[in-house]
Amino acid sequence: MSHRILTLRELNRTLLARQLLLTRSNLSAVEATEHLIALQSQVPNPPYIGLWSRVEGFTRLGFTQALERREIVRAPFLRSTLHLLTPATYRQFYPSIQPSMVKAHHAFHRTAKQLPTATVVDLARPFLQTSPRTMGEIEAHLQATFPDFPTADLGYHVRTFLPLMQVYPAGTWGSGSRMRYALAEDTLGGFEQVDRLQELFARYLIAFGPASIMDFQTWLGRTKLTETLGTLPADWIRYQDENGVELWDVPNATLMDADTEAPARFIPEYDNLVLAHQNRTRIIADAHRRYVFLSAARVMGTILLDGLVAGVWKFKREKAIITLTIQPFEQLTTLEQVALEAEAHRLGAFIADPKETVNVVFQVD
Repeated sequence: MSHRILTLRELNRTLLARQLLLTRSNLSAVEATEHLIALQSQVPNPPYIGLWSRVEGFTRLGFTQALERREIVRAPFLRSTLHLLTPATYRQFYPSIQPSMVKAHHAFHRTAKQLPTATVVDLARPFLQTSPRTMGEIEAHLQATFPDFPTADLGYHVRTFLPLMQVYPAGTWGSGSRMRYALAEDTLGGFEQVDRLQELFARYLIAFGPASIMDFQTWLGRTKLTETLGTLPADWIRYQDENGVELWDVPNATLMDADTEAPARFIPEYDNLVLAHQNRTRIIADAHRRYVFLSAARVMGTILLDGLVAGVWKFKREKAIITLTIQPFEQLTTLEQVALEAEAHRLGAFIADPKETVNVVFQVD
């Protein structure tokens, strides 16, 4: 049976619509986070910028208050990386995420498979129940029992095999890196014990689809999911991309026309928009990936023009001046530069503190 072929531009415009990037959404910041599933937050500020680009009227203070009220939490999640997400999402999908955390732990920590998991968990749990702890404190506590194991291996073993969350003000704008962890089960309530992989795939498609199972694996950080997913619901829709790859979608999900207008947008560092597919050509050309995905797993902030990544950007503070630097991959048209500069000044006003001024600089190699 042949399936409808979706062009690259149709996939691009549909992805942008589902990512709330064609027009800013009237969802609340918490609702938008729930829709997007999780916002990568290994650095605190980028998720704020990501939501500013997606949500009408988004404010730093409002989102910080949502974190303080625990409407949003910061926890190890996709690909074993810190993310911001709602407690409901964390509780429901932790069993689906945990295998990817084990995979990452085993890949990066040489003694991971030698540690007795039950003993580590039994030592860490009561230590965390008495008070939130920094990762350094957790490692030091375990080192007394396991003196021959690297401290980083011990700490990651705990965050791999216990659902943890960082406590406020972790993840808030301008916060530092020395944050305290608490047992998420004690703080947020009971966690699911069942791997709800199909439900998570459906949530992924709503925010990132249509997409292949390989795309889902890339976003999730798990492998060999075709068998684990089992038979997908009969009413799910199947498409193909222009290379003949099978793409899945949930029923009644809207597809966007290829000629839909896509405005200039600023996407922050580490945003899942550019990380969520095995085939990323729907959002970034292969030739431009090396400018965005740098060494040490760093992912640059990007600009979108006509729906595609067209350059990178960054900002720095010096005294009372914020300089926002835009580095396009190719020569911009006058209209593109005007659109980017206007959006950059709006972004600068969002980033700036009172009495700071904003300069926008275009850097062309």
